[in-house]
Amino acid sequence: MPLVALAAYAVFLVLAIGVRAALHYRQTGTTGIVGLSGRPLSLEWSAGALFVVAEAGVGLIAPVAQLAGRVQAWDGDTARLGYAVGLAFVTLGLAGTLWSQLAMGRSWRVGVDHGERTSLVSHGPFRWVRNPIYTWMTLASAGLVLLAPNALAAASFAVLVIALEMQVRVVEEPYLLRTHGDTYRSYAAATGRFVPGIGRLG
Repeated sequence: MPLVALAAYAVFLVLAIGVRAALHYRQTGTTGIVGLSGRPLSLEWSAGALFVVAEAGVGLIAPVAQLAGRVQAWDGDTARLGYAVGLAFVTLGLAGTLWSQLAMGRSWRVGVDHGERTSLVSHGPFRWVRNPIYTWMTLASAGLVLLAPNALAAASFAVLVIALEMQVRVVEEPYLLRTHGDTYRSYAAATGRFVPGIGRLG
């Protein structure tokens, strides 16, 4: 089902990036897309770069490589079940991502501008986890791996998980602590990082 994976990835990009940026532009006059932070090859920059490469690997490169016969699909007796679960994951992940993005309102950004101060969002899905967009994106990405199951997709997904951990711990949490201080510290002490109750800041 690599063609379905490619189509799902395209829909995700259009809605979660394109449409969301257009909506943000109408609200604020900017797209909200900041891009990579930090000096090239710094840990901060590398986190964002790894994230972009890993997402492209899961949603674009791995399915194309499978279609071209460059990587072998992991087909088996449970393949049909895997495809169904994968499609469900992508659908739920996209819906959750859009919900979380909309909950951020004017504070939504792709990347971090260290000179900018946005409001701390703690309502909607942010009541339960601090990074629900990443949580739902991870679920959607897992679905893409199930739709085009191969070694390249699995490796890209593993890199994606590492990149998200780096992005949150190295870039976003230090920025939020500097910007919001004790308010963020109290919020982070009571709220999990990616799943409820896990990854709270002590």
